[in-house]
Amino acid sequence: MPGENLTRDEARERAELLTVDGYDVELDVRSATGGPGRDEPAEGPLTFRSVTTIRFRAARGGASTFADLIAPSVNAVTLDGTELDPAAVFDGARIALADLAEGEHVLVVDAQCAYSRTGEGMHRFVDPEDGEVYLYTQYEPADARRVFANFEQPDLKAPYRFRVTAPAEWTVWSNGAEESREGGVWRFAETEPISTYITAVVAGPYHYVTDSYSRTFEDGTTLEIPLGAMCRKGLAKHFDADDVFLITKQGLDFFHENFDYPYPFGKYDQAFVPEYNLGAMENPGCVTFREEYIFRGRVTQAAYEGRANVILHEMAHMWFGDLVTMRWWDDLWLKESFADFMGVFAMTGATRFEDGWITFANNRKSWAYRADQLPSTHPITADIRDLEDAKLNFDGITYAKGASVLKQLVAYVGRDAFLEGARRYFKKHAYGNTRLGDLLSVLSETSGRDMTAWSRSWLQTAGVNSLTPVATYDAAGRITELAVLQEAAESHPELRPHRVAVGLYSRNTEGELVRYARAEADVSGPRTVIGELAGAERPELILVNDDDLTYCKVRFDEVSLATLRTHLGDITDPLARALCWSALWNLTRDGLMPARDFVSLVLAFAGRETDIGVLQMLHAWTRTALVHYAAPAWREEGGRALAEGALGELRLAEPGSEHQLAWARFFASVAASDTDFQLLSGLLDSTARIDGLDVDQELRWTFLSPLVAHGAADEAAVDAELARDDTASGKRHHVRGLASRPSAEVKARAWADVVESDALSNALVEATIAGFAQSSQRELLAPYTQRYFEAIERVWAERSIQIGMAVVKGLFPSLQDDPATLEATDAWLESRPDAAPALRRLVLEARDDLARGLRAQAADSVA
Repeated sequence: MPGENLTRDEARERAELLTVDGYDVELDVRSATGGPGRDEPAEGPLTFRSVTTIRFRAARGGASTFADLIAPSVNAVTLDGTELDPAAVFDGARIALADLAEGEHVLVVDAQCAYSRTGEGMHRFVDPEDGEVYLYTQYEPADARRVFANFEQPDLKAPYRFRVTAPAEWTVWSNGAEESREGGVWRFAETEPISTYITAVVAGPYHYVTDSYSRTFEDGTTLEIPLGAMCRKGLAKHFDADDVFLITKQGLDFFHENFDYPYPFGKYDQAFVPEYNLGAMENPGCVTFREEYIFRGRVTQAAYEGRANVILHEMAHMWFGDLVTMRWWDDLWLKESFADFMGVFAMTGATRFEDGWITFANNRKSWAYRADQLPSTHPITADIRDLEDAKLNFDGITYAKGASVLKQLVAYVGRDAFLEGARRYFKKHAYGNTRLGDLLSVLSETSGRDMTAWSRSWLQTAGVNSLTPVATYDAAGRITELAVLQEAAESHPELRPHRVAVGLYSRNTEGELVRYARAEADVSGPRTVIGELAGAERPELILVNDDDLTYCKVRFDEVSLATLRTHLGDITDPLARALCWSALWNLTRDGLMPARDFVSLVLAFAGRETDIGVLQMLHAWTRTALVHYAAPAWREEGGRALAEGALGELRLAEPGSEHQLAWARFFASVAASDTDFQLLSGLLDSTARIDGLDVDQELRWTFLSPLVAHGAADEAAVDAELARDDTASGKRHHVRGLASRPSAEVKARAWADVVESDALSNALVEATIAGFAQSSQRELLAPYTQRYFEAIERVWAERSIQIGMAVVKGLFPSLQDDPATLEATDAWLESRPDAAPALRRLVLEARDDLARGLRAQAADSVA
């Protein structure tokens, strides 16, 4: 649509011209419960009325600009009391504001906006369990314009007043506190100045729980924060709101103690909503989360830790992102990197999840390492030309690499200087917008260090360095010199300053592999000598980046690698063990360790892994190794070995333990033989039993999934399971299961449902794609390679960017892992130089993953 993709230059020009003084937004969503069958009408989208009044000022006369609005129709537009013809000024995405006089203006826009089924804008969900309708908004980076007219860019902040008319039996929430509720009309208090993308409305018959937080400051003043948490009524019986409130209060304590700036947005509601595209969104006073953080069945502590991390990540945004906001999406890292770092920092410092940095090192950073080796890698401070660029930059670099670099920064300048810099940053820029230099200036003040060189190396260049230890020894077996070699990829040759710890490990008399020496040093350039370790006894393992202070790929010398092959499970320190696993996985991804060797290591040592989050990450990596990195000729043998090993560990695990649960899930994911399927079927119909394993509803779907994909269970079995679990979650499992059946007709129908139709919601599109792409069905999926490349440009042009991303990434023929698919991808890229840049980026990334897989398979085939 013309004008839908706002550019950075357009935003800069508009910000130079306009100052926004306030919004009054009136929404009437009573139509959400109307229509035949409480669903969309036969023709056109179901709409709601949106009336927006914007008060703004123009810096000079005679200038023209525009307001943003994506809506099926506009009823009326009034500027300074003069009616404008909607047909003349509205093009479907923008409202033209021509020849503005200098000074104050009032724009009123009366529109019919569309409810969303893609999770963008005002999302409408009909609960299949009870027919109830639920609404919520999601905007980042620029979908508030789907709900009300505005100036959609982060640096045009303003206060907001919302008034919402809804069914009288509902409840409505927004950013501000409820001021009144009369006959189905809710009025909310005016917000502080915030950006459009973090305004919010949640409405429906939600189950709502309340609590409160209180804190008395040194000056004797007391801060009272009303707390609320909500979910669909159908999830109320599973909602552990007490734990949500516990983490919330612990986080508020931590951030107040460290930020010295009281929470500025009044109340703190947290809404767990259906069909959510993200993990969560930091709307001040009304944070939204995906409802999967309410656990319907038994989960491991890693799941609770993950939820706590997200709660604290969003809470950190109240300061980093909401109070102080980036000027444009180039500096998205100013909020996301900080929130990612502060989430773990607060979690390990204030909650029961004291080992959160292990999960960060093993899980979160693997996301960053992958993203930083793609052809689309970019500096943490990225070049964001437009909104499509911005949408794709919510990635592993902006989040996890940025957080890793901040962890390195804390080691570089010290914790106290870092936190004092944050405090000054908040106070200096409260309710404003910033760029990179604004943060660096306060950090320079508090640390006494020149941040320019550090920023240039870490924030303004792309790529990941590799650090390898090289040691020489004397005749007595003592280290004469230990050096760290730093390397970079040819495409991104920057060598960076790293603050690292180097650990030396040997086995003690009990056979445990323990650290007996450690040195911290600044590694810079291609070779750095760690003088402090000269004279130390010969180690069995040298671990560079011990304690995970920096962001790098860790490599091993030959002796250390040999030690890990035989004694990885003997490392007693869980963080060191996790770092070794991560390094071994990077070797596998880089084709330096055969995939079958990594699988063998997992089979040998994963059963001894005590950290449940690390174990579950190992399970995920191992499946990837088998599906994408193992030589095709070895896959069947490797799959049998994994299934046998997983079943063995399942039977050995302590009954009722979370390790037992993790191994049960992994066994189901790699089950491949008739014997495996018989056991899974028996566990489902209670003819088989494993002591302590409670097969709850979520685990039932986990066990049924491989049976259906391999043809060991049919459509009737999937339908019968839905009858047992006729809920929103059950519906998603059902859709995925039906699409996973090994039938050409099933695949054709699934393809059509996603590619040729827009009838499915975002969640059901994702479920269908997940069912469609089964690693055991490569031959069945082969005909869709050509169809994929014929369809993606049209899909990208016709569908929302969220659905477009899901289709382009999810249906890429990654399972057709042969040179022909690589050639087909290259041919599409070469013949489409003018395709949308964001689309080309997604295809380039998928191509890179495919090429990496082929290189790894080649390495594995000669093992």
